[in-house]
Amino acid sequence: MADQLIRATAADGGIRAVGAITTRLTEEARAKHKLSYVATAALGRTMAAGLLMASSMKRSGSRVNVRVKGDGPLGGILIDAGLDGTVRGYVDNPDVELPPNSKGKLDVGGAVGKGFLYVVRDVGYGYPYSSTVELVSGEIGDDVAHYLMTSEQTPSAVVLGVFVEPSGVTAAGGLLVQVLPKAARDEALVEKLESRVAALQGFTPLLQAGKSLTEIFQDLLGDMGLVIFPERQMLRFHCGCSFNRVLGALKMLGQAELEDMMVKDNGAEATCHFCGTVYNASRDDLAQLIVDLQAEAEASTGR
Repeated sequence: MADQLIRATAADGGIRAVGAITTRLTEEARAKHKLSYVATAALGRTMAAGLLMASSMKRSGSRVNVRVKGDGPLGGILIDAGLDGTVRGYVDNPDVELPPNSKGKLDVGGAVGKGFLYVVRDVGYGYPYSSTVELVSGEIGDDVAHYLMTSEQTPSAVVLGVFVEPSGVTAAGGLLVQVLPKAARDEALVEKLESRVAALQGFTPLLQAGKSLTEIFQDLLGDMGLVIFPERQMLRFHCGCSFNRVLGALKMLGQAELEDMMVKDNGAEATCHFCGTVYNASRDDLAQLIVDLQAEAEASTGR
């Protein structure tokens, strides 16, 4: 099934639901970064969470950055997700592996440890909005729900999952259900919703059972006035890095540093953290950057 995201409402607009399948893009991230099982689960959950959060943004070009920084062996996780359905990300220590937790599942919480969740929302204009909350479990889903409640005052349930086999990722994605103010006063409705979300045995088992996002929504909200929007948004792993951007970053180092690279390394090598692409700048490339810097310096002095 293709990676995709769908949106829905229920209870006359009092409940907002978003579901995403991210199997292929999570597998692409695993392969690009050579991730361990637990690192794949941690990054995959965070990428799915970012896409779910970005789905509520309105302005074209809007993006969400989610950074998980814990004291566990995984180090940090950083993802960048857009309203356009693109996402990229990486973990600090991609080869970390841990034994299964007490439930027999990948120990993402143990790999992440205690720390903080940082969220930056770039709405496409003005200054980005940023917020920080303490991690409550390190399992990502609980932490994102805590962020949404603490920073945005929106009661939310976040169910995330990544299933990894020796052959790669076979199921990944997530579900976000939010109770908006107009429905929050209906205690019976909220209790029913909480009970149904709590009864879910994770997200990936639903995909493995052959459930579509539409069927998952029907099971969860079908008797609550469910309205599924017809648009299906395709999702993909995408990084906007390029050789020209690498040259721009090298140029910022200044002439002295570039000359030192030419002498000691006969060029420069740079690796994109987000996608693992390696870029090599030759001695001639660095020499041209120096020429450009000198020309810009002369122009600024009016000579």
